[in-house]
Amino acid sequence: MNKYKNMSDESLAQSYMDGDVKAFDEILARYQSDLFSYFLYIVKNEDEANELFQETFVKMVVHMQNRRYKSMGLFRYWLLRIAHNVLADRMRRCDFRLMKDANSDNDLSLLYSDTITVDSYEAEIMRMQTYDTLYDMVDQLPAEQREMVYLHYFEGLTFREIAEIMGVSINTALGRMRYAILNLRKMSDFKVL
Repeated sequence: MNKYKNMSDESLAQSYMDGDVKAFDEILARYQSDLFSYFLYIVKNEDEANELFQETFVKMVVHMQNRRYKSMGLFRYWLLRIAHNVLADRMRRCDFRLMKDANSDNDLSLLYSDTITVDSYEAEIMRMQTYDTLYDMVDQLPAEQREMVYLHYFEGLTFREIAEIMGVSINTALGRMRYAILNLRKMSDFKVL
């Protein structure tokens, strides 16, 4: 059995800083998928997501080699903070060209229906269409709002944790989520028939 699988993130980080390269392999295995998904969700471009992912891990390695990581049981948040900073730096350098802007003609016609039946098959189809439409609407949010939605709903982080990762006050984090929800409501404009 692989001894690294049972180690905490903090123990792996300390082992890597003490010279155990295999500990880094386990850290990479644990976070590769989540971080890549995070970047891909925000920038919507696989090549850019790969670059951001690689830059994040390079920065993580440099910080750890310089012993700038202090084990406090928060490795995941520390790594997410690096990822957020890499993303913010890239967005500043590229003048937000990586970000997808909202379309002026949001087609939400899939959500309107003259007849809604109780049949489970049709209800499932409606649920899937609604989910797809909601996912498309989230994609149209500005990058900071989309990141808030991702971290809160997909990663399950609290607003306090998100504020720490993003380096903003909790009020700023809550405000961004509020604007994200308001923008989603504007996009949906549901009509009661």
